[in-house]
Amino acid sequence: MIFWVILIAIALYFIITYNSLVSIKNNVEKAWANIDVLLKQRNDELPKLIDTCKVYMTHEAQTLEKVIQARMGVDAARQMHDVANLGAAESALTSSLGGLFAVAENYPDLKADQTFINLQQRITGLENQIADRREFYNDSATNNNVRIKQFPDMVVASLLGFERAEMLKFSRAELEDVDVSARFKS
Repeated sequence: MIFWVILIAIALYFIITYNSLVSIKNNVEKAWANIDVLLKQRNDELPKLIDTCKVYMTHEAQTLEKVIQARMGVDAARQMHDVANLGAAESALTSSLGGLFAVAENYPDLKADQTFINLQQRITGLENQIADRREFYNDSATNNNVRIKQFPDMVVASLLGFERAEMLKFSRAELEDVDVSARFKS
C-alpha cells in the first residue's frame, strides 16, 4: 500500500512539475513573440522614415546608410530568433536612429514635415514598447532558467529536454548615460 502511495505521489509531482515547466517555457516563447511583433512593426516603419528623410537630406547618405544597415542587422537577428545578437543589433539601430534624428535638427523643413513627425513619434513609441517587452522577456527567461536548475525540478527538466532560455542582453553603450549635448554639435 505504501509503495502505491509513494508511486502516485511521484507521478503527481512529475505531472505537476512538467505542466508548470511547459507553462514557463510558453511564457518565454510568448514574450519573444511580443518582441518579434514590435520589431517587425518598427522594421516596417523605418523605410518610410528613410524615404522621407532622403527628400530633405541630400548630403546625409552616410547617416541614412547606417540606419539601413542597422535595420538589416535587427531584421536578420529577429528572423533567426537570435537573442544573443539581437542586443548588439538593437544598440546599433538605436545609435544610428539617434544620429539620424540629431542630423534632422539641421533640416528645418524636415523637422516640420508632418510625415516625419508622425514616423518619429511612431518609432519612438515602438522603441518604448520594445523596451518594456524586453524586460518581460528577460523576466520570463530568468524564471525558466531558475526553475530548470532547481532541485528536484531539474530532474524532470533534464529528463524531458527543457532548455535554458537565452537572456536578451544590452550593450555597454546602451547602458551608459547619453551625452545629449554631443548629438547637437555640427
